[in-house]
Amino acid sequence: MTDPGSQTPPSRETDRWLEPGKVNIQIIYLLYLVAFAFGITVLVGIVLAYLNRDKAEGWARTHYIWAIRTFWIALLFAIISAILTMLLIGVLGFIATAVWIVVRCVVGLQKAAREEPITDPESWWV
Repeated sequence: MTDPGSQTPPSRETDRWLEPGKVNIQIIYLLYLVAFAFGITVLVGIVLAYLNRDKAEGWARTHYIWAIRTFWIALLFAIISAILTMLLIGVLGFIATAVWIVVRCVVGLQKAAREEPITDPESWWV
């Protein structure tokens, strides 16, 4: 007889969203977008991107690089906008940064849905 306690539990379908790939990438982009309402979700997204970047296949790796760069560049833009708020032009910087983030996330979501790589993941532009 076999000991029922020595068997490994079957993998659950819900665990797949943590693995590198299409679903995980889409979750990261959605976490970035939800961060406009709940700021902490962006930190979960960046952690997931860093954890899965080196384990991903070619097309997915470009999305992780794109997501990581989106976070850091947006943080830089937000800091610059905060400093420029004293001159009253920082508000425009915050709006431009928000639009830039949304556009990059939408482009990423569309390409991830088709499993296409980001053409230039190191770019500062869209």
